[in-house]
Amino acid sequence: MRNFFAILGGMGTLATESFTRTLDRATGAGRDQDFLNYLVFNDASVPDRTAYINDHNQPDPYPALAEDVRQASDMGASFIVIACNTAHYFHERLQAGTSVPIIHMPRTTIEWASEHYPAANHPRLGFMGTEGTRDSGLYRRLAKDAGYQLVEPGDGLQERVNALIYEDVKGGRLDRGHYEGVIHELLDGCGCDAVLLGCTELSALNEAFPLPELPIVDAQAVTVDLVVRRAKAEQGK
Repeated sequence: MRNFFAILGGMGTLATESFTRTLDRATGAGRDQDFLNYLVFNDASVPDRTAYINDHNQPDPYPALAEDVRQASDMGASFIVIACNTAHYFHERLQAGTSVPIIHMPRTTIEWASEHYPAANHPRLGFMGTEGTRDSGLYRRLAKDAGYQLVEPGDGLQERVNALIYEDVKGGRLDRGHYEGVIHELLDGCGCDAVLLGCTELSALNEAFPLPELPIVDAQAVTVDLVVRRAKAEQGK
């Protein structure tokens, strides 16, 4: 296969399936040849990102991610996208190891939010993601630079977000009521003007139970849109 991009996934596998489904639908293809050329690394062996971020004595995901990036680069990928928000904790190191561009999902997401839900009118941006992404400050720094106050869950609400990620999606169960309840807690209970889904497991819930009437910033959907536009331009489709 020539003229393709690479998706680094498997973190988790169901979220990666959601990413590729969303990507294929967004392509708007009418025949086989209209779809995009891409290679999926469903590397389910990558150690837990949050466990390492919060305790460096835990297995380090970086070597596995770096090997995936090396393989994708050696195979000739034109660019790489990582289908996991928390893994962007390693983005700078991974990008330093290859000349192939690696899309930065959190940066792409905040740029999209600034255009569609500008901080001047939507200053309080609620955040949903793993504890690793929350505690690393990855989105916090980007949101602050864009003028937002990122409203991050306290431990109690974070436990509900964790349950959505690890029990509902990674566990193979999708609960619409649980998902909507946490969204409304941020919007109504915490006074947020919009909610950012900063985990691809949460994006899988948003794919299954879309809430177009609510101000939701879905990191996966935003990144998919960028990937489709970039790949179509590169692949002449």
